[in-house]
Amino acid sequence: MMYNYNFWGMDIIWWFIWMVMIFWIFATPYDIPGQRRRKDAPLDILQKRFVSGQITNEEYQDIKKTLETDLAR
Repeated sequence: MMYNYNFWGMDIIWWFIWMVMIFWIFATPYDIPGQRRRKDAPLDILQKRFVSGQITNEEYQDIKKTLETDLAR
């Protein structure tokens, strides 16, 4: 018998290392370098500003009207 299970503990360590590496590759929440992101549309940015309270309802309606006429062109 050549293998006699002398290094069985090392097999467990290697399996553990591979599982940690696979988990690390697929589960990390970091952005992938070079990945393209969709930019927010002007109306989306306007809605975020309105919801956060940076602008009033009148300013929101005025800017929204301006953006809609510009986008219609």
